[in-house]
Amino acid sequence: MLFATIAIILGFIALIWSADRFIAGASSLAFQWGMSKLLIGLTIVAFGTSAPEILVSLFASLDGSGDLAVGNALGSNITNVGLVLGVTAFVAAIPVTSQLIKAELPILILVMAVSGFVLYDNEISLGNSLLLLAGLCLFLGYLFRQQKKGNIDESVEDDEEMAHFTGLTGKKVWLNFFGGLIILLISAQVLVTNAVVIATHFGISELIIGLTVVAVGTSLPELAASISSARHGHHEIAFGNVIGSNIFNLLVVMAIPGFISTEVIEPAVFTRDYLAMVLISGLWILLMGIALLRKKPFGKGAGALLLASYGLYYFVLYQQL
Repeated sequence: MLFATIAIILGFIALIWSADRFIAGASSLAFQWGMSKLLIGLTIVAFGTSAPEILVSLFASLDGSGDLAVGNALGSNITNVGLVLGVTAFVAAIPVTSQLIKAELPILILVMAVSGFVLYDNEISLGNSLLLLAGLCLFLGYLFRQQKKGNIDESVEDDEEMAHFTGLTGKKVWLNFFGGLIILLISAQVLVTNAVVIATHFGISELIIGLTVVAVGTSLPELAASISSARHGHHEIAFGNVIGSNIFNLLVVMAIPGFISTEVIEPAVFTRDYLAMVLISGLWILLMGIALLRKKPFGKGAGALLLASYGLYYFVLYQQL
């Protein structure tokens, strides 16, 4: 048990560090291709911060631990909104733009509705996974069409701004991109293997482990990326990161088990965890709407409410152990 615990701690550390390096390298490449800050937040940074969830879900599914994979996807989304945005709002108030409310959030709402349809019958099949993958293709196509039309602005135009944002230029870009990805793969496997060992030892379901320990651990890159972006004034990346990451989690992470084999999941996944994700996300959207109407940033008050809702969800989980 001691070895498994140490391995999980080291796995989390390696996961966070490598995700940060991978995101920096990927963002630098995206800057070179002329992508806007918001688009990078919704795609490159979102995918990079979701890479731990994606790899954890893949290895868990291959190991026959599909519940851990599904729990990781939903738990990470709950953590992204309740914990990541809650803490980020305390660190730096985040301005809310009408573009975010009108364009990106409706997509997230639609994706959550589709994921509810997938989870309703308590299984994830190949057909479900293909449906989610199709949704991902439509989402990415929509974003790049918006970029092409000029509806997503604020592109990074020079190496100096790119270096200020990522701290990388030249060969360091590729070194961080590939090096970060390789360490991500290794640390995710270490994390999944030892999380299952601990769950088995204490008699805790893999679903609960995925919803809590693994979800929080794999969401730490989102927390780091959002806080860093907000503190440096890149507010559109802070929100775009969470929206994009949650969309990736539902369309990619949750789809992975179905590609391995049909995964039968516990009824509580829909009635408790999916519902919690919808309610906490709904609270976040409501608070952003209020902030926009009042022409004030998303600040400490909103952050406190999100953190309180996140704590309430954990209380419900504890009561059902």
